[in-house]
Amino acid sequence: MSNERINEVLKKFGLSSIDVQVYVFLANQGSKEIKEVALALDLPEKKVHRSLKDLQSLCIVEASIEYPLEFMALPFERVLDLLIEIKKEQTKSLQASKEELLSAWRYITEKDNEKS
Repeated sequence: MSNERINEVLKKFGLSSIDVQVYVFLANQGSKEIKEVALALDLPEKKVHRSLKDLQSLCIVEASIEYPLEFMALPFERVLDLLIEIKKEQTKSLQASKEELLSAWRYITEKDNEKS
């Protein structure tokens, strides 16, 4: 699978372009500090920090417990499993809300039709 295909797939799962860059860099290079990531990717440290927080919230990047913090990426196979599970949960949630949403939609459209 090419880098472009991997980037495309990760973006489809909701990762930003910067998130993808940061994840792929860490996955290939191993544990790094924010400064090292920012320098290697030619990105501002604030953007890298924000991306790392987002990636941590998805549980696909972890931070060391000692200072200075180093960040490491989970293996790609595990990341795909996690992202698939997140999408499954989102789908279940939407499915569970379907009737409520349809009822609300009917109410809105009926009110609009009454006004016409």
